[in-house]
Amino acid sequence: MYLRLAKRLLVETDKRLLWKLFWMLGVKGYLAIRKHKQRLKRGEFFPPYLYISIINSCNLRCQGCWVDVSAKSQKIDVAAMNRMINEAKAMGNSFFGLLGGEPLMHGELIEILETHRDVYFQIFTNGHFITADLARQLRRLGNVTPLISVEGSELVSDVRRGGKRVWTRTMEGLQHCLDQKLLTGVCTSVCKSNIDDLLTDQWVDRLIEMGVLYTWFHIYRPVGPDACSELTLTPEQQRRVRQFVVDLRVRKPIIVIDAYHDADGKALCPSVIGFSHHINPWGDIEPCPIIQFAKDSIHDARPLREVFNQSAFLKDYRETIATHTRGCVVLERPDLIKQLVLKHAAKDATARGTAMQEVEAMIPRASQYRPGDEIPERSLVYRIAKRIALHEYGMYTRHFRKEQWRDPLADEHG
Repeated sequence: MYLRLAKRLLVETDKRLLWKLFWMLGVKGYLAIRKHKQRLKRGEFFPPYLYISIINSCNLRCQGCWVDVSAKSQKIDVAAMNRMINEAKAMGNSFFGLLGGEPLMHGELIEILETHRDVYFQIFTNGHFITADLARQLRRLGNVTPLISVEGSELVSDVRRGGKRVWTRTMEGLQHCLDQKLLTGVCTSVCKSNIDDLLTDQWVDRLIEMGVLYTWFHIYRPVGPDACSELTLTPEQQRRVRQFVVDLRVRKPIIVIDAYHDADGKALCPSVIGFSHHINPWGDIEPCPIIQFAKDSIHDARPLREVFNQSAFLKDYRETIATHTRGCVVLERPDLIKQLVLKHAAKDATARGTAMQEVEAMIPRASQYRPGDEIPERSLVYRIAKRIALHEYGMYTRHFRKEQWRDPLADEHG
């Protein structure tokens, strides 16, 4: 399987892009993680990977979306982006995730990518704005991997994403990327309406046949003003996703992303271990994209390293959540989010101004943390990669005691 994957990487992608990915994500990414771990040992903090929502606008209206896509358009301007990326590069960072809204609606995106060709960007997109010309520009730049969201079959996609011909337009954008031999991925927020269509060998085989190099199956989280909680997976379905991902990695020549389990299958949260935090379109620094409260901003006059290092809210968030669960706090313990927000007087970082009401309306649910029911990685390659990227942060070992965990469904069922 590994030989088939290596052959695909060499034959189906632009070699220049492959080399850039190896150098910027592989070599420089490894060094960024080492620097992050060394900072933590010194009692300092700066995340090695930033999610940046560069604009709130979007052409779709997805179920369960937490972004203020209907509000007045807000984007991070070029000057602020350049300052943030330069300061992050100075800390060793070499890889950035660009989100929205729809990030390709940011009018200066190509200018930003062009300015920072010494780092790599992963663009989370619905694919609708990827024309043949844009795909050619991305290939010329060489420092971008598009991650295109496919949320179901043709019929399901229109319902899930609130538009017409959504699936067709997404697949057209995907094909433009593949025609240019871009390192292209496909992601899916797995929920009840798409799990049977997309969590299958047939779908993965189709992606491989098309030329898609990596995929990411992450579970749906019921958040936002219209949470659509009926789409939430059951604990059994969540386990099914995890088992599928682990098995897929040893059976199919495609890279499978997963940031919520370590090599031994133990649950983790990237924001709690300090691996990543999120910047919203207004420049507010949030723990993660779906926790929309903030005390700090990239527009602070202080250097960004000081903003992250001195943030009492983010530090307390990481330590408090690590004490209570290894899973997703949004699913398991929304009450902890409320406590932290009130304790630090963190502001609602949304345009709609209803984030606290949304948190208060959440009910505890199962997340990826199910002690005693872990599914370890079967692939040696993924075990090694995860031990490098996701182990030895110390948050859970310092703060977490297993007996403190409680089944989030216990309150629900009495």
